[in-house]
Amino acid sequence: QMYQVNPKSSNYFMEEGLCLKEVIDKKQKNKKTKILTYTYTFTAVIAKNWKQAYFAYVLTACILNFQRALALFVLTCLVLFFLACSLIRKHFGKKLLRYGKPFENSQLGLIAVALVGLILWLILDTAQRPKQLISFAGICMFVIILFACSKYHFAVSWRAVFWGLMLEFALGILVIRTDPGFAAFQWLGEQIQIFLNYTVAGSSFVFGDALIKDVFAFQALPIIVFFSCVMSVLYYLGLMQWVIVKIAWILQITLGTTATETLSVAGNIFVGMTEAPLLIRPYLPDMTSSEIHAVMTGGFATISGTVLGAYITFGIDPASLVSASVMAAPCALALSKLVYPEVEESKFKNKEGVKLPRGDQKNILEAASSGAADSIGLIANIAANLIAFLAVLAFINAVLSWLGEMVNIEGLSFQVICSYVLRPIVFMMGVNWEDCPMVAEMLGTKFFLNEFVAYERLSQYKNKRLSGIEEWVGGEKQWISVRAEIITTFSLCGFANLSSMGITLGGLTSMAPTRKSDFAKLVTRALLTGACVSLVNACVAGILYVPRGAEANCASFLNTTNFTSPSYEIYVCCREFFQR
Repeated sequence: QMYQVNPKSSNYFMEEGLCLKEVIDKKQKNKKTKILTYTYTFTAVIAKNWKQAYFAYVLTACILNFQRALALFVLTCLVLFFLACSLIRKHFGKKLLRYGKPFENSQLGLIAVALVGLILWLILDTAQRPKQLISFAGICMFVIILFACSKYHFAVSWRAVFWGLMLEFALGILVIRTDPGFAAFQWLGEQIQIFLNYTVAGSSFVFGDALIKDVFAFQALPIIVFFSCVMSVLYYLGLMQWVIVKIAWILQITLGTTATETLSVAGNIFVGMTEAPLLIRPYLPDMTSSEIHAVMTGGFATISGTVLGAYITFGIDPASLVSASVMAAPCALALSKLVYPEVEESKFKNKEGVKLPRGDQKNILEAASSGAADSIGLIANIAANLIAFLAVLAFINAVLSWLGEMVNIEGLSFQVICSYVLRPIVFMMGVNWEDCPMVAEMLGTKFFLNEFVAYERLSQYKNKRLSGIEEWVGGEKQWISVRAEIITTFSLCGFANLSSMGITLGGLTSMAPTRKSDFAKLVTRALLTGACVSLVNACVAGILYVPRGAEANCASFLNTTNFTSPSYEIYVCCREFFQR
């Protein structure tokens, strides 16, 4: 039945099977040998016709239970999409480039038309929610500030800037605004959460059930071991390189960036700021300053897949984390080319000259083992930084409190200072004014300490909100709104903090010692650009966010809910009705 989809394969199987059957009947009389040989024959035919066998398997799974086979179906569709892109590029790539030449010559016209369309869409979309225009004003503010700080104002590639921001906006519309896209990324986030929960099988055996439920180090950090192991296996198989190349190709043909910088930034979606440049390690010594700046910015603007799993264990929305990391890639290239435009002649304009090597491991078991072993250093680094930064923060707060008391200022702390200094920036991202102090505090923690501490703080606010406690207790706000949570999740999604400067310099210098002085000159500018990428990402989330569930339709929610315990949804609906 499996091979009826392809008569040629079916005939091949019958001919091979009959041929071997005659050999077996003549030379092998043992029944067990016959069974083993038949099995081997069938396996050999499956191996030779694995494509037909796989599609028959997928078809059978979907017919039996489509809901159960949804993950398999989605993965298969993604693979088919990338394969179709490869075939189109292989057979029609030159024709498409030739047909696209007239559009390249009219870039300004296309940009003008797209901007007019965007403005009209904003006018219609924000008619009922004017506060979203604040987020759009925030994007304009950050772009103007970065242009003012540009190294070469008249060399800016507006094609890269425009298409990078448009790609980010298009991804945001797909993920946040459209129901299919929102449902797809919610489903993807749930699958990632299920996948990461398999870590419990290993960590509970090693540490015991009590520790992994109550102690942070045994709850979140083992996930990094598991994820690092899986990523190492994917690199050994070449799957990760394949995905990175496809994403990089899409970014390169739209933004017009070079192969090396685009591959590194695409790699940052999955790996960290020091691992992604390893993809282009042989080319680093010959890269231009603008390309190096883009590589650094991509590292600062995104988070790695390994720590993403740890943030999910905090209770941070997985869909927002995944979409924020993906949306950051085109935005990082766009803003990098705005801050440090290309004025040199690059050697890597053609992607064919860049090859991604596979893993050095000899087999899949060695890849899994080395991936787990490599994560030990990352775990130690995270644990050491958390201990050090939290201790330093406590000391700084004690000193600030002591200094404040000298002049009758009670409760002065690092968080309080950040809540005042960064409040205008947070407000321009689209956060409600009453939530701005708490979000500004987390933003300052992320930049001056690290995003791990900031996300842990965000999870505390989220847990308080979900538990249904009062919004204000003793004049102090206990949690932030869902909109503010989403915007904060996007704004914190990046490695742009002061400690990352040393990590980036150390990693890149070890790969290309001859460019050490260039790395040192570019790292500060790249850090600030990477931080702005996260802020622009947050502004896009602020523009596109729409209420869902109880926030969108209280009447429907209240009619289908049993009031057994307090919850955030009940609180929102009651507040809305009382305000009316």
